[in-house]
Amino acid sequence: MLSVPVLCPSEKETEDLGARLAEVLRRGDCVTLTGDLGAGKTTLIRSLIRARAGAPIDVPSPTYALIEAYEFETPIFHVDLYRLENPADAWELGLEDMFEVGITLIEWPDRAEDLLPKARLEITISHRDEGREIIWRPLGKEWTERMAHWETT
Repeated sequence: MLSVPVLCPSEKETEDLGARLAEVLRRGDCVTLTGDLGAGKTTLIRSLIRARAGAPIDVPSPTYALIEAYEFETPIFHVDLYRLENPADAWELGLEDMFEVGITLIEWPDRAEDLLPKARLEITISHRDEGREIIWRPLGKEWTERMAHWETT
């Protein structure tokens, strides 16, 4: 499996990367984001959603709501599973429906691992002395091919 590390020395570069990712997403895509609290998961998602909106819209963290939905031509679902204690709780959120009708962006995906599509893009974000290190890991043939053609520098 291909893993692509990208170093983002500033928050602006993380935002730019999120905006670029917005260009390649399509209906049915699932992107998972893993990283410590404050690593930059919501920053990357916020810039992605704003890029799809074409405007600086309000993009709150769904930590308490669990899901924030954005009604674009292709809906985007921003899901934060941090507060879930049991993977069965994720089932009740209706994730399967989201996977079919829109683009699903999931923070803390380990809380629902068995419910996630096998074909997805996994993103891991961690802090380094030089900034954030973002690792893209495409799962499945389609994601592998799509990301192989996407320049990340």
